[in-house]
Amino acid sequence: MALASGAVVPASAQQHALAMQGTPDMAADFTHFDYVNPDAPKGGRLSLSALGTFDSLNPFVVRGSATPFVRAYVFESLLVRSYDEPFTLYGLLARTVKTDDERSFVEFEIDPRARFSDGTPVTADDVLFSFGLLRDKGRPNMRLYYGKVASATADGSRVRFTFTEPDRELPLIMGLMPVLPRHAVDAATFDQTSLTPPVGSGPYTVAQVEAGSAVTLKRNPDYWAKDLPVTRGLFNFDELRFTYFRDANTEFEAFRRGLIDARFETDPGRWQTGYDFPAVRNGQVVKESIPNGLPKPHYALVFNTRRPVFADVRVRRAIIELFDFEWLDRNFYYNLYNRTAGFFDGSDLSSLGRKANAAELALLGPHHGELRPDVMDGTYRPPAADGSGRDRKQLKAALALFAQAGWQLKDGKLRRVGSDETFGFEIMVTSREQERLALGFASQMQRAGMRVDVRVVDAVQFDARRNAYDFDMVPFTWTQSLSPGNEQAFYFGSAAADMPGTRNYMGAKSPAVDAAIAALMAARSEDDVTAAARALDRALISGAYGVPLFHAPGQWLARWIRIAHPARPSLYGTLPETWWRAR
Repeated sequence: MALASGAVVPASAQQHALAMQGTPDMAADFTHFDYVNPDAPKGGRLSLSALGTFDSLNPFVVRGSATPFVRAYVFESLLVRSYDEPFTLYGLLARTVKTDDERSFVEFEIDPRARFSDGTPVTADDVLFSFGLLRDKGRPNMRLYYGKVASATADGSRVRFTFTEPDRELPLIMGLMPVLPRHAVDAATFDQTSLTPPVGSGPYTVAQVEAGSAVTLKRNPDYWAKDLPVTRGLFNFDELRFTYFRDANTEFEAFRRGLIDARFETDPGRWQTGYDFPAVRNGQVVKESIPNGLPKPHYALVFNTRRPVFADVRVRRAIIELFDFEWLDRNFYYNLYNRTAGFFDGSDLSSLGRKANAAELALLGPHHGELRPDVMDGTYRPPAADGSGRDRKQLKAALALFAQAGWQLKDGKLRRVGSDETFGFEIMVTSREQERLALGFASQMQRAGMRVDVRVVDAVQFDARRNAYDFDMVPFTWTQSLSPGNEQAFYFGSAAADMPGTRNYMGAKSPAVDAAIAALMAARSEDDVTAAARALDRALISGAYGVPLFHAPGQWLARWIRIAHPARPSLYGTLPETWWRAR
């Protein structure tokens, strides 16, 4: 496919924003998003933390462990997301956007004011360069999405992407494509790791890199978009520092000492008991539980179905049956968690408690053999235990499923019928919190005679092995939006199962899942999206691809009061880019 010049449509056809469904909430003359403080003071430093390490500043390729903050604050895309809408994008590097009813193409007009941090103008040529480079050498999701573009053309400040076939979501995906500077990127070495500070068009530049341990960003005083409606009230700190810690305890201690300004807590035990220190008691540190309107994250211990031990769905269902969430939540997590069941819990996209409607039945009918009847009629719930950690009914049900799959408990071990082969697997983790969870889970599995080993590896090895699908079981969290689409193929589609670096960690190859994803990508209305998402939820639950764990009721945020945020959170919760220095 060539990148070339071509005819374009009149500028009068361009729009200020593009919504996945319906029309954008904000009119063309809007002044700021509702979830920001447009008068937030500028200045000061925000110090945040991250677990693990990094060896690259290039977040666009598979190689290495890149720090994600460069993508968020240094690079920009053609359009930018509104976090108060399911999936609506507004102009940033592109001041306008156009597509047709079928969404067979998308066209952007580059804002003539747009500049990279070195002062060089952002041009249509940079957009075409970025597209070609990311399509050929970018992360697998980029190669997957951008591979659906039949042609990319430019005429002056206009860029048009024509698709191989109409795609409802692809215009928005192209709008979120990061734009790289052709003059400052070496295409030949782009797919290598690098700690060289990159040139971007975003509000910050990389000021200091401490390899593996910290990245400091400084606000660009000449940031080209600082007065746009889409950035007003955002990016209020002069300096951002992200410090990496090898373990959660050290990370938390840095926060206690005031070295870190704020943290999103993920450990309910720490949230319940760990914040009893002087700064909390005297009001210098506050704890907040902040709601959001998104589907709850799907946190699971993921089966790698590429491994023979997990190839049989009855084996996977038996292991899910044995999991005693009630015991784990009470003994490990102070009863602070809610049980996760599906992939869109807490939203209208969830299939739980809802009987499949006519649209879902039509979509899934050809694949009814894959689907559980209780999932289809809305009565499914994850297996519930008595909370004792030794529920006999639970064990009996699990062993019955194992027997159907050719395994039986004999002499205290789960053995293959007719052989001496014993049932065992390994859970790979990378943090103490994950290790604690995995050990608790392993102890429950041992009741059925399974051998379960827990292996702790460093973050780099964990990422490398997970991306290569070199594991039996790993913990992972899928986060979903209210407008699921193309990314679901990257998460769960059959084509992604054998492509290294995708999020189809379970290796799902399901015609029912693929049909639901295709329907999501073709959806033309909110009803279409809802039906397809619920169908996908039913297919994934039926496939038993992981042991669903739990989720928090909202965001748990602890912050020193020198950091302030808007009183009203976005649909996605509170966002660090909306915060400011209060003192």
